[in-house]
Amino acid sequence: MTKFLLAVHVLAAIVAVGPVTVAASMFPPAARRALADPKDVRATAVPDTLYRICRVYAGVGIAVPVFGFATASGLGVLGDAWLITSVALTASAAAVLVLLVLPRQHTLLSDTGRDAPALTRRLGMYTGLFNLLWATVTVLMIVRPGSTTGA
Repeated sequence: MTKFLLAVHVLAAIVAVGPVTVAASMFPPAARRALADPKDVRATAVPDTLYRICRVYAGVGIAVPVFGFATASGLGVLGDAWLITSVALTASAAAVLVLLVLPRQHTLLSDTGRDAPALTRRLGMYTGLFNLLWATVTVLMIVRPGSTTGA
């Protein structure tokens, strides 16, 4: 059962987190292009689509920690430092996405009167932080320092 849970956890991470990291990374340059030419229907549709991808897959991404906790429980590693660190980084990544990335994407889509270039730069920074947090979690999940599972 643990192998099944681990497989679902990894697949959920790939299917849910992957699209968010890509779409969030693509959003700032797409928003800059759309703001540069607001009459270009295609250019303005791209940020809308990327924002929708980020929102939907952020919700789907809840499956990742759910199956992660189930897997960790099955492996008996819930108290291991690498897992606790991964959980903290995952929570941080989720907070960055929900509190910093998605609201700024929404602002850029709904209010072009603000300082859009500065907002897209900050959004790029927050997106980079989100991606760095997820990359660190991925490395911890692979390396698992101090793990007793023998892998």
